Amino acid sequence: MAIGKVYLVGGGPGDPGLISLRGVECLKLADEVLYDGLVNPLLLRHANAHCERTCRTDGPDGRILKQDEINQRLVDSALAGKTVVRLKGGDPFIFGRGSEEAACLRKHGIEYEIVPGITAATASGEYAGFSLTHRESASMVTFVTGHEAT
Repeated sequence: MAIGKVYLVGGGPGDPGLISLRGVECLKLADEVLYDGLVNPLLLRHANAHCERTCRTDGPDGRILKQDEINQRLVDSALAGKTVVRLKGGDPFIFGRGSEEAACLRKHGIEYEIVPGITAATASGEYAGFSLTHRESASMVTFVTGHEAT
């Protein structure tokens, strides 16, 4: 059996119209979709796959899944020959754990593709009508998270 492939897909900032065409293509190819709670569930309409929410907080939708568990699910599904989409809110590499997931897949020799998404960090300003950078008033933008690994 051939090893499957994993797509690390950014679902955008919440508006279902802002996912990339490539992201939609990947959802249509998927046998399995593991998605974050920040993903707009309307995006799952593009998939014919088994879709499972990866909870990061306890609640009515299930128990907390640790990042190691999510990584292992990605590996196990790909080793079973499945095409897997890891659908994340915003962009998988901005305040997400896409880089950790990619490192795990690389370590296990599993092919993956990164499909960037629009991060809420930039989309919020644009939706409000202002530019985060402007040559006359703001020459740079900095992203800072309130959460760090201990």
